[in-house]
Amino acid sequence: MLSQAQIDRVVQMALDEDAPWGDITSEAFLPADATATATLSAREPGVFSGGDVFAAAFRLTNVATATTLHVDDGARFEAGSVLATVTGPARALLRAERIGLNFCQRMSGIATLTRAFVDAVAGTATHIADTRKTTPGLRALERHAVRSGGGRNHRFSLSDAVMAKDNHLAVLTAAGVSVTDAIAQARGRLSHTTTIEVEVDRLDQIEPVLAGGVDVIMLDNFSLDELRQGVAIVADRAIVEASGNVTLDTVRAIAETGVDVISSGALTHSVRALDLGLDVVIEGA
Repeated sequence: MLSQAQIDRVVQMALDEDAPWGDITSEAFLPADATATATLSAREPGVFSGGDVFAAAFRLTNVATATTLHVDDGARFEAGSVLATVTGPARALLRAERIGLNFCQRMSGIATLTRAFVDAVAGTATHIADTRKTTPGLRALERHAVRSGGGRNHRFSLSDAVMAKDNHLAVLTAAGVSVTDAIAQARGRLSHTTTIEVEVDRLDQIEPVLAGGVDVIMLDNFSLDELRQGVAIVADRAIVEASGNVTLDTVRAIAETGVDVISSGALTHSVRALDLGLDVVIEGA
C-alpha cells in the first residue's frame, strides 16, 4: 500500500529540509570523484521496516548510488546484523545518510513494537491495529511500518470511513437527536461501501448504537469485566474494537475478553526509534 510516489514525496521533502543549498561540509572536504560504501547495521534486535524509504534517500540524492537490501520489511534481525549496503559517490552518501537512517530507525522501531503487541496476543482471535495518532506528513510510512510488524491499519484518514466518537455524540445529545436515529440517517446518506463505527464509553450505550446499524463498535476505556459484558451484549452483531490506554502489560488480558480488534495509538505516537548504525568507508582512504 506504500507507493513509490508517496515515498519519494516525503523523502525529497526531508532531503530539501536537511540540505537546502547542498551539503557544504562534504563539498568542501571531499573530492567530487570520491566513492564510498555505507553499511546499515543493527545495534539491537528488532523487526525491519523502511527498506525502500532508506534506498530512496540515496537514489534521490544521486542516481549513481546503488542500495542492496539484505533483509525484507517485516523480517526479524539480531544485533550485529547487516541490513543494507549502499555504494556510490561519497558526497551523495554523506548527504543522504541521516535522512535514510532517521526514517529507517523510526519505521523499524514501529515495526518492532507492533510485533511485540502481535506476539502478546498470539493464540487469540484478536487483531492489533494502529490509530490516526501518527506524525503529520508521515502517516503512510508509519502505517506501513505497523503492517511490517504484523499489525493492521485503522481508517487511513477522515475521508475513509465514518467513526463517531464522544465529541460527535455530545453534539447529537445537545441537539436532542438520538444516536440510533443519527446512525440510521447517516446510513441512508452514505454509500453502501462505507463502514460506520461508533465509540461508546458505557455499557448502556451499546444497544442504541447497534439499533442504528453500525458495522463496528468501539469500547473505549472499558474495564476487563465491562469488555466481557460488552462482547456478550454485541453478540456478533458488529465487530468489537477495544481501545484506550492499551499497553504491552494489558493487551493480552484485553484480547482474552473476546474483542475482535485492539487499537493502540502507542504503536506510532510513543515509539522509540530503533538503534541502527550507518558506517561509511571512503574508498582509497
